[in-house]
Amino acid sequence: MNIILFGPPGAGKGTQAEKIANHYNLPHLSTGNIFRESIKNETSLGKKVKAILDAGNLVPDETVVDLVASELYKSEYNEGVILDGFPRTVAQAESLDDYLEENGKKIDFFITLSVPEEELVNRILSRGEGRSDDTPEKVKTRLQVYRNETEPVMNHYKAQGAVKEINGVGSIEEIFGRIKDTLG
Repeated sequence: MNIILFGPPGAGKGTQAEKIANHYNLPHLSTGNIFRESIKNETSLGKKVKAILDAGNLVPDETVVDLVASELYKSEYNEGVILDGFPRTVAQAESLDDYLEENGKKIDFFITLSVPEEELVNRILSRGEGRSDDTPEKVKTRLQVYRNETEPVMNHYKAQGAVKEINGVGSIEEIFGRIKDTLG
C-alpha cells in the first residue's frame, strides 16, 4: 500500500504517519525528517537545505526527487510506503508517478489533512521545534507557499481518484480513527 500523507505545515502529518506506519507495518519516508537529520549532522545537503528553509522557501524539486528516488530503491519499501512531505509540487508528483509506474506500483491513497489556518499557526508556534522559521510571519509565508505551490498536487491526484480528505482537527486518536476508516 503506497500512501501520500498530505496537508499544510502543522496539520499533523508526521504524527499520523507514525501511527499509520505502526498500525499497517509500513515504512514512513519523511523528507522533513531526512532534511532535519542532514541539518543536525551538518552534511552538505543539510547546509544547503537549512539556508533554503531559513528563507521560508521550498527545497528545489530536483534535490527532493533525487533524495526520495534514492531512498525508494531500498528493499524496505517493496511492500509500500507512507510518504510525508513529498511530493510538494506537481513536477515532483509526476516524477513520483513515473518512478512508481516503472516499478509496477501506484499511489493507492492520497490522504489530505484539513485544518483551519488559525489552528495551523497555533500548532506550529506551540510545538517548540525551535525552527528558525517558526515565527508568525514566517509561518504565514510557509502557508502561502503551501497554497501556491503544493495544493495543485492534490488536484493532480484528484484526477487519479486517489484523494481522501480527512478532518485534521481533534485528538490524535480521533484523527487516526478517521484515517483508518478511510484506509479500510
